[in-house]
Amino acid sequence: MKTDKLFYRIFLSQPDLISELVPDIPANCEFDYSAPVVKETELRLDGLLTPISDDLNLPLVFLEAQMQSDDDFYGRFFAGIFLYLRQYKIARPWRGLVILRRHSQNLGSESAYQVLLDTWVHRLYLEDLIDEVNLSPNLSLLRLLVVSDQEVSASAQAILRNSNNLEEFRMRLDLVEAILTNKFPQLSIEEVRLMLNLKEADVTQTRFYQEVFQIGQQDGQQVGRKIGRKVGQRIGRKVGRQEGRQEGEVDIVIRLLNRRCGHLPIAKQLQIKSLPIADIENLAEALLDFKEMADLEIWLRENLV
Repeated sequence: MKTDKLFYRIFLSQPDLISELVPDIPANCEFDYSAPVVKETELRLDGLLTPISDDLNLPLVFLEAQMQSDDDFYGRFFAGIFLYLRQYKIARPWRGLVILRRHSQNLGSESAYQVLLDTWVHRLYLEDLIDEVNLSPNLSLLRLLVVSDQEVSASAQAILRNSNNLEEFRMRLDLVEAILTNKFPQLSIEEVRLMLNLKEADVTQTRFYQEVFQIGQQDGQQVGRKIGRKVGQRIGRKVGRQEGRQEGEVDIVIRLLNRRCGHLPIAKQLQIKSLPIADIENLAEALLDFKEMADLEIWLRENLV
């Protein structure tokens, strides 16, 4: 059941993953997750994804994650589906999505359910993802569940580095930590974070950070060019590069502090903007461990004496 909850967490956090795995579901289709009980026989469905839409052509998705062999799996899976359809008088189509570890799992005879398996159910075997390259970020998360222990650290860091913005980075970090905690139950969360080497895989390594930083550099260079027309182009370019670098880093640091510590007062923002570039860089590294405004206050007292 612990593994089941992990899969549903992944699917709810990455809703477009459903459209990658189940045909005929558009990428922008949102779902609500539940785990209903079918009353007649008390069969609990592991996961039901219901479209948040009035379009009755969008299907329900019955989601199952089965990591071990179970020779009664198919019988129980389809019994639960059809009891649910009957009990709740469902008036929309449905699909099944079964996530399995490997092809060799014994899930019972397929003969009685072959037509359903061929037409309405998609089976994803995680072992097929191991040797795949250029996977989407969503599938890369699933691959992390079965990649070898030797590769898991590099694979997890690659997922984090490919984040496009801070919100996406934090969401992926949360999921990656959950996956690794499930994969290595003997490790503490601190040991899992050490495996991720967050000093290297932090937001300053993401495309989002780099793009904003480049914009800051460009803005600073424009300021420098204006100054350069008055005091010399050579001095202007140098000032532009320096101011662009500092403005870009200050902008990122303030954004990250707002996320981690709450909205910064104007006075605090001005204090940070006045810091030398070396202090800005030290703060950018330290804030990854901040949880509240008090952490920032402590850092400023200890480092700006």
